[in-house]
Amino acid sequence: MTSEHKIVDLMVVGGGVNGTGIAMDAAGRGLSVILCEMNDLASATSSNSSKLIHGGLRYLEHYEFNLVRKALAERESLLKNAPHIMWPMRFRLPHQSHLRPAWMIRTGLFLYDHLAKRELLAGSNSIRFTPDGPLVDDIVKGFEYSDGWVDDARLVVLTAKAAETKGAQIKTRTRCVKATRDGQLWNITLEDQRTGERQSYHCRALVNAAGPWVSSLFSDTMTIPSPKQIRMVKGSHIVVPKIHNEPEAYILQNADDRIIFVIPYEDDFSLIGTTDVEYEGDPKKAVISPEETDYLCSIVNHHFKHKITPADVVWSYSGVRPLMDDEHGAAQKASRDYTFEVDGGKTDAPLISVFGGKITTYRKLAEAATDRICRFFPEAGPEWTKHAPLPGGDFSEQAALLDALKAEYRWLPDDLAKRYVRTYGTKSYDILIGRTSTESLGQHFGANLYECEVRYLVEHEWAISAEDIVWRRTKIGLRLKDADVKNLQAFLDTFD
Repeated sequence: MTSEHKIVDLMVVGGGVNGTGIAMDAAGRGLSVILCEMNDLASATSSNSSKLIHGGLRYLEHYEFNLVRKALAERESLLKNAPHIMWPMRFRLPHQSHLRPAWMIRTGLFLYDHLAKRELLAGSNSIRFTPDGPLVDDIVKGFEYSDGWVDDARLVVLTAKAAETKGAQIKTRTRCVKATRDGQLWNITLEDQRTGERQSYHCRALVNAAGPWVSSLFSDTMTIPSPKQIRMVKGSHIVVPKIHNEPEAYILQNADDRIIFVIPYEDDFSLIGTTDVEYEGDPKKAVISPEETDYLCSIVNHHFKHKITPADVVWSYSGVRPLMDDEHGAAQKASRDYTFEVDGGKTDAPLISVFGGKITTYRKLAEAATDRICRFFPEAGPEWTKHAPLPGGDFSEQAALLDALKAEYRWLPDDLAKRYVRTYGTKSYDILIGRTSTESLGQHFGANLYECEVRYLVEHEWAISAEDIVWRRTKIGLRLKDADVKNLQAFLDTFD
C-alpha cells in the first residue's frame, strides 16, 4: 500500500548522530523536516563508540590540527548542553620511553591545552605512580589531562527528541527504498520495516547521513554514483568487571602505535577499547573477533596488576566507522574528520551527503551542513544550537539535581535516583510524576528497571524492543538476566 504526503523542505536519511544533528538544527531554523532510520536510532556506529567527548590527543601525531582544534572547542559546548549524559573525566597516560619520548608527549599536551579555550576542564600535568596504585610496578611516571565522557546512544536519542520538539518528524524502523529527482523536488519512497507499508513523499532537499551505508545509498536507492568512497574500519570494545577503583580513565600506549582506553563504566565495570580493523560486508553484522579480544586483554595486562582474560568479558560490541578513504595508510591513520558533498541546487533539487565525522564534532558538522542547506532556503533562521541544552539538560550540576529529586521523592532508592539523573536529567520528573512509592513505579523487570520508565521510553523515545531499552536507552543489559530480558520483551509485545 502506498499513500501520498505533502511536500517537506528536508528529508534526512540516517538516524545516527550526524543525521539527528542535522534534523535538529534544520528544524530549529524553521524548515519542515522528516528523518527516517531503517532500524532504531543509534543502532549502528553511533552507539558503538568509545563514549568519549575528546579532542583526539593521538590525532596530533597525524598533524590533524584543525580536527583537534574543532573537537576541543566542541567539548565545552557539549558538556554544558547535556550535563546529564556527559561529564568531565581525567585521563592518565603512563609513560613508556621506548614508545614515545616525554618531550613529545609534553608538546602534544601543551597543544591540547591551548589549541582551544577551556572553561570547564583542567589542564594537563605530570604525575608519578605509587606502588599501591593499579599499574604494574615498573611504570612510575606519566601524565594527566582532561576530556569528557558521553552516553553516545542517549546523545542521539535526545538530539532526535530535540528535533521533534522543533517540529521534525522522526520515523524509526523506516527505510528509504527509493529516491529520484524530479526537477526541483525529490520523490522519496519510505517503507515501514515492520509492516511493509510504503509511503511516498516529496522534499525540496535530501540529506544522505547514512553513516556506513552512505555510499551504498547512492547505488541501491538513488542509482547514481557516489561522489566519494568511505573506508570502513571496525572498532571493538570489551567490558569487564572494574579492574581498579580510581575515578580516572587510562590511555595506554602500545608498540603498534595504537592507543587503548580503559574507562570507568556504569559504576562496576571497565570499558576497554578500541581496535582498528579494516572491514568489508554488512556493518550491522560486525562483531568482535577472538583476536581482538586477546589483543585488548594483552595490552591491559601489560599495564595493570589486575589481569584479565577473555572469560572476564561480560559484554562486547563492535562498530563500523565510516572514515574518508584516502586509499593509503593503516586504519588507525585514516582521518576522523568530516566532509559533505553538495549536488544540484539551481535547477535540480539539492542533495547533501555526509562523509566521515566523529561524535565530538557532530554539532559542528550539523551546523555546517545546515548552513549549506539553508542557502536553498533564504527564509531559514540563524544558527542556534551552540548554547541550546538537549532535553533534560537544563541544569548545571548532577549533584544539585540529584539532591532536588531526592528531596521531592524521598522514597526513591539512591541508585535509581542517580541513574535517572544521569540518564534523563530534568526529564526524570516526567517519569516520576504522580508516583508516591516504589510500588507505584509499576512492574519490576530487574536491575531497578520499572514499568513507568519502560512506558516513558516507548511513548517518548521511540523504544520498541527490549534491546532498544537495555542497550541503547540504558545499559541495564549489563545487569539483567536472560529471563528478565524475555519478560521485558513480552511486556513490550503487548504494546502492539
